[in-house]
Amino acid sequence: MNFDVRNLGVINIGPIEIWITESIVVAWAIMALLIVFAIIVRVKLRNFKDIPTGFQNFVEIIVEAFEGLVIRSAGPKLAWIGGWFFTVFAFLMLSNMSGLILFIRPPTADWPVPLGLALITFLLIHFAGIRYRGWDYIKSFFEPIFIFFPVNVLGEISKPIALSFRLFGNVLGGMILVSLVYGLAPMVVQLFLPPVLHLYFDVFAGTLQAFIFTVLSLTFVGVAATHSSET
Repeated sequence: MNFDVRNLGVINIGPIEIWITESIVVAWAIMALLIVFAIIVRVKLRNFKDIPTGFQNFVEIIVEAFEGLVIRSAGPKLAWIGGWFFTVFAFLMLSNMSGLILFIRPPTADWPVPLGLALITFLLIHFAGIRYRGWDYIKSFFEPIFIFFPVNVLGEISKPIALSFRLFGNVLGGMILVSLVYGLAPMVVQLFLPPVLHLYFDVFAGTLQAFIFTVLSLTFVGVAATHSSET
């Protein structure tokens, strides 16, 4: 058993080394899969029907359900960020489920992947706060009195850290447990226990963690953009 991140190659750009790890390659493959799916949807829906059937009906159900989630979590004025967070949810769900393929390390089992997405959420939080609340949002860092400014700043910094570690810890923990079963359990146990663990950690917990990450991100952005008078 080896839980180290496998390095598949190095790209040298002047004095800078860029390591191409297994997680990066798997993430690229998932991105390519999502792009292909988006192209297929675009081609299939070229002839849009007023009364949807089949594939169009399936796509509209997904879009409408996610739009409702965005509006409930972040508010109607932030519906424009729904496309980004749907992409994040789809990417995280497929990344977490990639552990179903033996010997593949899910990209989300490496902290930089969830951290990068959490940092984008961090930027969206403050962008939305300044865009919709302006000076009131900046003043909120000094409330209830100015000496609370460091505490408020630490509270904001903790959001992307907590978001990323929650996702990273759950995926890595599941990967380690399944790997231990493959490496240490008797052969009889390996016949029935790993499929159950994969079903739980990769499918159920993987989808749940992607959903939690998305909903928490939407909620953080929505709260930042909402005036106290609107709550």
